[in-house]
Amino acid sequence: MRFKLISCEVLFREMCQACAHAPHQVDVEFLPKGLHDLGGKPMAAKIQEAVDRTPEGQYDAILLGYGLCGNGLDGLTARHIRLVLPRAHDCIALLMGSHDRYQAYFNDNPGTYYRSTGWLERGKGLQQLTHNTMGFDESLDAMIAKYGEDNGRYLYDEMTRYQSQYRKLTFIETGLEAGGKFIDESAAEAKEKGWSFERLTGDLAWLGRLVEGEWTDAEFVIAEPGQRLAASYDDRVVKVQA
Repeated sequence: MRFKLISCEVLFREMCQACAHAPHQVDVEFLPKGLHDLGGKPMAAKIQEAVDRTPEGQYDAILLGYGLCGNGLDGLTARHIRLVLPRAHDCIALLMGSHDRYQAYFNDNPGTYYRSTGWLERGKGLQQLTHNTMGFDESLDAMIAKYGEDNGRYLYDEMTRYQSQYRKLTFIETGLEAGGKFIDESAAEAKEKGWSFERLTGDLAWLGRLVEGEWTDAEFVIAEPGQRLAASYDDRVVKVQA
């Protein structure tokens, strides 16, 4: 099979390694880390442009090297080629290797800021959104107006329950650390800010399964031509809509 991979450049090293070991031909396009600064609909619009300029008839699927990323992929539409997206809130979950591991670590380590090789090399200045914020910073009244009384209050409570009071910096090691300079830089940053520091072993198997075509419903959502991706606001993270 032949795939087109459209990925955030924060995952550059990890995706290159995954593609190098993939049994299929994977053509790669990396998009700028700055799309995260746009967030939401503007980010989705830029990724949609990359999807839409993919030639028809050349690929079996377009793979997305993203998570939901603060709703930056909400509304993305499959045109003539299916879209495959991991059911991840963000790239931190992808680097940890599973949604369950990410959720458990998140629950056990509140107030943690994350670093990886890509975050330091290409995305150091980006805001990190937790999966509770989902990229929203709207008032309660605005949420109720948009989603209705019950849903608006529920979403607002969920999104404001976790406040980003960072006390710890965790570096996710993937084996692509280029001599350890990124680990040293992260440790120095934590010391400077008065945070504790931890090195956590990452797991790139989830990214491997993306490019290998091993797409189980538990880990990936597939939008067929004419369908679009949408935030699900539950454990599925993302769903498809007609």
